[in-house]
Formats: sequence, structure tokens, C-alpha cells
Amino acid sequence: MDEFGPLNLQPHPDRHWAGHGGRHKDPGREPRPRRRATYTRPHGVRHLFAAYDLGRDKLYGHVKKTKNRSKFLEFCRYLRSLYPPKTRIEIVCDNYSPHLTTKRCRRVEDWAEANNVEIAYTPTNSSWLNRIEAQFTALRYFALDGTDHASHKEQGSMIRRYIIWRNKHATDEHLRKIVNKANVA
Repeated sequence: MDEFGPLNLQPHPDRHWAGHGGRHKDPGREPRPRRRATYTRPHGVRHLFAAYDLGRDKLYGHVKKTKNRSKFLEFCRYLRSLYPPKTRIEIVCDNYSPHLTTKRCRRVEDWAEANNVEIAYTPTNSSWLNRIEAQFTALRYFALDGTDHASHKEQGSMIRRYIIWRNKHATDEHLRKIVNKANVA
């Protein structure tokens, strides 16, 4: 489990699935629309809370306005609801402070103990050991590169559609190639 973001409303250059302009384009096709400049963030940012189930090869995700301990626990409760209560689940997280239990706030540890969950942390500066990072690479490639979303609703819809497609086509050759290239551990 990890967070992906911040998700800004800005053009995402790079690989495009749209046709290119220039000499080799179809003569009857309109030119690609020009990307808008974004210097301010009047609508804020969003964050994707996501989890990757290694056994089922499924990706789960929710787009949220904020990224804090309460939203983290809310997503953990959702993950817990996907499995029978007697099944012990393990959640691998990085050392981002909302994931940790501190002397002042034991909400994460108390919730985990009460719900048959073990939370394992990757070593500091080693979040790449978490297998979901490779899934984020594929999400960026398939859902965000070459886009310019006008609203967070539109961007969130694209991410949700990608997750649905990804779970139905987990064995897709192109998807596997990108994920395997991103998996370094």
C-alpha cells in the first residue's frame, strides 16, 4: 500500500497515444490541441491511496483530497473489508509518518491489532522495495502520460478506469513489460 501523488491538474508530457502532427499525419485530421500552461493550483491537488494484492494480482485505489493518518486508516479499513475477518492480512508501507505509530498517536497500531492486520515497513529510503511502485509506473504510463485533464473529477475517472482495465487485463503483454521493467528488487 502506498500513496501516489500529488495529482495536479497540469499537462503531463511524454509518451502519447494520440497521433502526432507534422509531415506524416493524415491530411484530413485536425492538429492536436495545444497544451495549456498551469502556473497556479486554484483547485488544489489530490492523492491516490492504492494497494496491490500480490496473491490476486489486483490493484485497488481511492482518490482523496488530503493525505493524512485518518485517510490512511480509512483506506486500511477498506482493504480489511476485502477479506474475511479471520484471514490475517499484511500491509507493506513505506516510513511516511501517517503510517507509523508514535508515542502520541497509537491509532495505526491499535487498529492493526484489533483487526488481524500486520503492517510491515520498508527500510528508510527503500520504498522501491514495495511492489506497488512498479504498478504506479504503469498507471503513469497508461493513464496520465500525454494527458491534460480539465478537472480532478475527470482525472480521477481516468485513474479509476485504468484500475478497472488493469485488473481485467493483468496478463496484458505491454502492461507486464512495463511492470517488469519497473520492478528492480
